[in-house]
Amino acid sequence: MDPTVPFDTAAGWLQEHAVLPALYWLGLMQWEDVGYGWALFAVYGVAQVALMYAVCLPLERWRPVERWPDQKAVTVDIIYTLISRIGLLPLFTFVLFYQLQVWLNGMLTDNGYVPPTLERLFPALLGQQALTFFLYVVILDFADYWRHRLSHRFAWWYDLHALHHAQRQMTFWSDDRNHLLDDIIGFVWFTAVALLIGIPPLQFPLLVLLLRLLESLSHANTRLRFGWLGERLLISPRFHRAHHGILAAGQRSCNYGALLPWWDMLFRTADFSRDYVPTGDPEAEEALATGSYAVQQAAGVRRMVRTLAGREAVG
Repeated sequence: MDPTVPFDTAAGWLQEHAVLPALYWLGLMQWEDVGYGWALFAVYGVAQVALMYAVCLPLERWRPVERWPDQKAVTVDIIYTLISRIGLLPLFTFVLFYQLQVWLNGMLTDNGYVPPTLERLFPALLGQQALTFFLYVVILDFADYWRHRLSHRFAWWYDLHALHHAQRQMTFWSDDRNHLLDDIIGFVWFTAVALLIGIPPLQFPLLVLLLRLLESLSHANTRLRFGWLGERLLISPRFHRAHHGILAAGQRSCNYGALLPWWDMLFRTADFSRDYVPTGDPEAEEALATGSYAVQQAAGVRRMVRTLAGREAVG
């Protein structure tokens, strides 16, 4: 059975009983064509959040790394998650990806070129849906490793990414704690790779669902490791926490991978020795750590502007 069928069915019901009546009532029926796209991604988003909550919350309650009497900062992270996975951002990402793929394929076809896909590059993959899906995951994860690593390399980019690292109370909600501009860069990066390898538009949300769920798990506030072999096959909360850890003198940032530790191992950025270190960025201003959503977004822009203007960002 095609794993996307239940999502398609739920999205169709949501479009028919909620989206279209709302568009009609608001006099916005010109948006009917994208209504299904929003409904589909909203369904994927709800599934993401529900599955993430069901898996990660028990793990955090079972063996937490830290306990905090005041979790106000975590509440802001929940807002980030709802915006990122269910709100307007998924609408733009899904619809834009679909429109870009239609435009690219049409342009290539009109000019006598065949649109790129993995199956055309490797004919042996034809009919091998499970293997092709796995390769999509591997390729996207490789691309995300370099996006993440470069976000630490360029000062102006890290000024945005610092919002993600400023959290001293890291939980599974922290995965979506990103600056809006950083999310846009990530979407452009991710979409370019997805278009290059020809990911079908209805598989794109399913891939995002899988990757984001496992990324949420890697941020969980839980003492969970996968053993010597397991941590070299899949990133664990212990492995990724080292990336968010406060660096001691002489230490370098490490463990940039989102899903697979293979790229960190290949490019010598893996560190399996750090064990449940405290998280946060001591150089980030307090607004990035404990401010409201709007305050954090504004602080990130100010940091970036100072850097681009030639002045060092204040930590």
